Amino acid sequence: MSTPMTDPEHPALELIDVGALLVRQGYIQASGGNLSLRDRDGDGAMWITGTGTWLDRLRPEDLVPTSFDGRHTGEVKPSSEWLLHARVYAARPDVNAVIHIHPQHSLLLYALGKPIRFITQDHAWYVGSYGQTPYHANGSDELADSAAEQLTLGHNVCLMGHHGIAAVGESVEWALRRALNFEEAAIMTYRALTLGDETTTFPPEDLHKLPHH
Repeated sequence: MSTPMTDPEHPALELIDVGALLVRQGYIQASGGNLSLRDRDGDGAMWITGTGTWLDRLRPEDLVPTSFDGRHTGEVKPSSEWLLHARVYAARPDVNAVIHIHPQHSLLLYALGKPIRFITQDHAWYVGSYGQTPYHANGSDELADSAAEQLTLGHNVCLMGHHGIAAVGESVEWALRRALNFEEAAIMTYRALTLGDETTTFPPEDLHKLPHH
């Protein structure tokens, strides 16, 4: 497993900028949410934000090298959601980054029983589909396993009821693109609903026109 962060060029440092961006966007409050990057150079490990850390105040020492069974080094403990990240990486060998945030429009629509619609081509292209789970307590096996299962069904975003979303990608950038576009889709769905529209989506017949990714 990796040792604590010492390399000023380490790819996991990208998570610091991502955390600040997500807080500015209003997708995270206080110390909610957590971010991780698979450690391809380590032995079954990831870098994950520390427990209780505020994502707009991250320091290199707040990125905790953690094994997939929860072992870690350094004084900072990994996020209480480390199990969610570990189970996703185990289920999806192609995934190198996981972004878990608590975006309010996505969660509001879940609570109201309203599906999130992909209305723009960016929603359709970057996200395409999403999985969904009922509420499970944070840090639980049920949450981690159910979300990981949904992410093996062709989805790259999972909406966890009354809790948050997990967006994944082959890179931090792709996970971020999906997280941002998913919440934007929720915002546009909410606005459409306030206008009385319950059906509009990106035209399914135009999906074939979008480039593969």
